[in-house]
Amino acid sequence: MPTPFSRILRRGALASLLFASLALPASADEAPKVLPAPVFDSAKPASAGLETAVLSGGCFWGMQGVFEHVKGVTQVLAGYSGGARGTAQYETVSTGTTGHAESVKITFDPRQISYGEILRVYFSVAHDPTELNYQGPDEGSQYRSNIWYAGDMQKRIAEAYIGQLAAAHVFAASIVTRVDPLVGFYPAEGYHQDYLIHNPDAPYIVYNDLPKIDNLKRLYSGLYRATPVMVHTPS
Repeated sequence: MPTPFSRILRRGALASLLFASLALPASADEAPKVLPAPVFDSAKPASAGLETAVLSGGCFWGMQGVFEHVKGVTQVLAGYSGGARGTAQYETVSTGTTGHAESVKITFDPRQISYGEILRVYFSVAHDPTELNYQGPDEGSQYRSNIWYAGDMQKRIAEAYIGQLAAAHVFAASIVTRVDPLVGFYPAEGYHQDYLIHNPDAPYIVYNDLPKIDNLKRLYSGLYRATPVMVHTPS
């Protein structure tokens, strides 16, 4: 069985091939754009206290990298959701047979950013919610678009926002994002944490993920922070 690092190397090789084969940029219609703010959202609380959001949308390297640059976010963990604890390992999840999806657990201060604003970033720059069981070069149910709600309010906000975006026809194709209850989140192996920050020159990261952070800065400058919050703080 291939090691996790051999899979990482193959991702880099794939990205190199994409650089060589793609000569034309995406059309203006395909470019990420500012989405409307959620009409239904949670109110910002007066008292202190952190909340969490668990989201899936392709490779967790890019998802983590984007949200580490969002103001009000205090930590982003890469991990797995949707399957059993015993199958929450990278090699096993990569088979696509565990029910897990590569996910991120976002801890945030709701006084600075709301759950609905987290979803706005998720739908617009963190991933493409119209791609079913794949994102970019990565294919399989482990790369699906999935919101894992913790409580009725998160469920209502997520479903209302999907309905709002669908009614406004902001995407050319249908939104395929699933909204499921959060049963468990299992942190990924240490070498996956802060992977984008530690490997900014990796071809996979350069082609697939750094443009997402550029789009965050360009489209949502009020939410962007230049210095990312990291899981593993440098000593």
